[in-house]
Amino acid sequence: METVSLQILDAPLDETVVRIALAGALGMFLGLEREWSQKAAGIRTFSLISLLGAVFTIVALETPVGSGLLVLGGVLVIVQGVLLALQGLLSTEDAGLSLTTSVSMLVAYGVGALVAAGFIIEGVTVAVLSSLLLVLKRELHQFAWGLSREEMRSTTEFAILAFVIYPLLPAEYVLAVGGLTIPIEPQVVWLMVVAVAGIGIVNYAVVSSYGGRGIAVTGFFGGLANSTAVVGTMLDHVRQRPSASSYAVAAILLADAAMAARNLAIAIAFTVGVDGRPLVEAAIPLGTVIVLAVGLAALTADWGEESALDLESPFSLHNALAFGAVFLVVLVAGALAETWFGVLGFYATAVATGLVSSAGATTSAVVLYRGGQLGAPEATVAILLATLASVAVKAVLAASSSNDRFRRGVIRATVLLLAGGAVAAGFVVATG
Repeated sequence: METVSLQILDAPLDETVVRIALAGALGMFLGLEREWSQKAAGIRTFSLISLLGAVFTIVALETPVGSGLLVLGGVLVIVQGVLLALQGLLSTEDAGLSLTTSVSMLVAYGVGALVAAGFIIEGVTVAVLSSLLLVLKRELHQFAWGLSREEMRSTTEFAILAFVIYPLLPAEYVLAVGGLTIPIEPQVVWLMVVAVAGIGIVNYAVVSSYGGRGIAVTGFFGGLANSTAVVGTMLDHVRQRPSASSYAVAAILLADAAMAARNLAIAIAFTVGVDGRPLVEAAIPLGTVIVLAVGLAALTADWGEESALDLESPFSLHNALAFGAVFLVVLVAGALAETWFGVLGFYATAVATGLVSSAGATTSAVVLYRGGQLGAPEATVAILLATLASVAVKAVLAASSSNDRFRRGVIRATVLLLAGGAVAAGFVVATG
C-alpha cells in the first residue's frame, strides 16, 4: 500500500489537471476586483464559472456529446448574467452596476474554455485585459466623458484607417509607368498614413500636457518608430499653430537624431562577435548626424519659453491622406531612380530603401557584412546613404507646407545634416 502511494506522489501532474487549475486561478483573478467592489458575484463565483467552462471544454474535446454541454453551460451563464443584470437594474442602490458583472461572468466562462482547449496565452491575455478594464473603470469613464466632439471624431477616423481600410488593401501592386513596371506595396503606403495619424494623436496628448516643448518629445520618440511620419504630424501642427513652427522644426531634427541613433544601435549591436569586429566605423558618420541634429534642434527653438498650445484636433484626416499621396510619389520616384541607375548596385538600393525604412536598409547592410559580402567601409556607406535618404525625404515632404518659416527651417537643417554626413562618409572611405 505504501509503494502504491509513493508511485502516485511521484507521478507528474497530468496536463489537463494543470489547465483546470489554471482556469480556476484565472477565474479567481477576474473575480478579485468584483469582490473588492462588493458586487453580487465575487471570487468564488468567478472561479467556479471558469472551472465550469474548463470542464465542459475538456468533455467536449473527449466525447461527441460534450459540445452540447459546452453550449448549455454558456447559455446558463448568460441566463444567470441576465437575471443578475435585471436585479441590478430594478434595484435603486445598484442600478446599472450589475451589467458589467454579468458580462464579466461570461468572460470568465470563456477564459476557462480557452485554457482548457490549450490556448493558454490567449486565455491569460483575456483575463488580464478584462481585469484591467474593471480596475480602470473610473479612469476610463473620466477619459471618455472628457473627450470633445472633435477628439471623438478623430479617434473614430483613426480606428477606420487602422482597422478597417488597412486590412483590405493588397500587400503588393504592380504600377506601370512609362513602359516600366514598378512594384508598390499599398499596405506600406497606407501604414504611413496610419503612422501619421497615430503620432498626431500622441502629439496632441503630449502637447496638451507639456505645451510647445512637448512637440520635441513627440519628434524624438516618433523618430524611433517612424521618423518620416513625424513630418506629416508636424505639417498638420504648423497648419493649426503657425507660431510654433520653430518647435516643429526641432521635432523633425530630433526625429532625425533618434532615427540615426536607432540605426547606429542596429549596426553595432548585431555585428558584435563577427570575427571580433563590430561595425564601429558607422559610429563616425551616424554620430555626426546625431550631434548635428541635436545641436541644430537646441538652437532652433527657445526651450526656456513656457508656451501653452491649443490644438484644434488630434490630427487632420485630409492632411494624413495628402501626406500619404506625396509619400507614394516619392516611392515611385525612388523606384525609377533605382531602375535607371541600377549600375550603382547596392548603394542605389540602400538609398531607395531608405526612402521607406532606413532601419530596413541598415539591417540588410548588417546581414551582408556579417556574411562577408560587404566590407566595413561599404556597409557603413550603405547605412549612411539610407539614413541620409530618410533625412532628405523629410525635407521634400516638408516643402509642401505653406508655412515659410517651417519649410525653410527644415530645408536649411537638412542641407547641413547632409553635408556633415557626406564629410564624415568621405573620412570613413579615405581611412578605410
